[in-house]
Amino acid sequence: MSEPILVVEHLKQYFKINRNYTVRAVDDISFNIYPGETYGLVGESGSGKSTTGRSIIRLYKPTSGKIIFNGHDISDKMDKQTTKELRTNMQMIFQDPMACLNPRKKVVDIIGEGLDIHKNYSSIEERNEKVYEMLELVGLSREFASRYPHQFSGGQRQRIGIARALIMNPDLIIADEAISALDVSIQAQVVNLMKKIQKETGVSILFIAHDLSMVRYISDRIGVLHLGHLVEAGTSDEIFNNPLHPYTKSLLSAIPQPNPKVEKQRKSYTYDYNTSGIDYHKGTEHYVSDTHYVLATDEEFAQWSK
Repeated sequence: MSEPILVVEHLKQYFKINRNYTVRAVDDISFNIYPGETYGLVGESGSGKSTTGRSIIRLYKPTSGKIIFNGHDISDKMDKQTTKELRTNMQMIFQDPMACLNPRKKVVDIIGEGLDIHKNYSSIEERNEKVYEMLELVGLSREFASRYPHQFSGGQRQRIGIARALIMNPDLIIADEAISALDVSIQAQVVNLMKKIQKETGVSILFIAHDLSMVRYISDRIGVLHLGHLVEAGTSDEIFNNPLHPYTKSLLSAIPQPNPKVEKQRKSYTYDYNTSGIDYHKGTEHYVSDTHYVLATDEEFAQWSK
């Protein structure tokens, strides 16, 4: 394997609510992403997925832990050079395609905003040409460049968000629930578009979602997040064919099957952390294979591996 493009080590992100109460949104997680791969981060709402993405791109200052991106430590104060490296080579696609696009700007200025900030062009014609190329890459016509966000459908707006992220030619894109606000047929289009762009540009993707079937389709490796802990991680096949953690099993058992006969037989498996007797703070990483590990104590691991 080549060197990882992103290394996250023991990342913690806490939010102090008042003197007596602190929310531990992300509690000591570690993973890496390699060049050209898609890493899927899954879990229910409130498990810390979006917070992880926002901490990595430094919208939040991490409470503790290390984030190494392209060999640069971006977890603490950054110098000018490192900040520029982060702002150009890591981009984010947000969940709500309407909320993250400025309603008063035309599409040409929304997509070209990164170029304007970092002065990555020599003439206005060159800038506009780059924007037109991006629009065509994401399957939109160049005529759309003079329109405003409210004149587009949800799927088209998300494509504009993807174009805005891609125009800086980043090494890593964080897709934060990028498809959850869209219709199912449009979701498939957007995910296929991301796969196609990844093939052409070799960009790495951190794909944050709670739709497991979509994550399986796009991801090379998957990390399962629950209550701020990475409870299981492995390749897509390992997670789907040999899940060990009860939480992973409960997530997988909730996926509806397209075959009515199989769907009738499907049994949902419920998992409640409070009554399960499992304590994530006591667990350590137990490796099932080189790439597949589960967070467990020795006794739990022996029990789940049977």
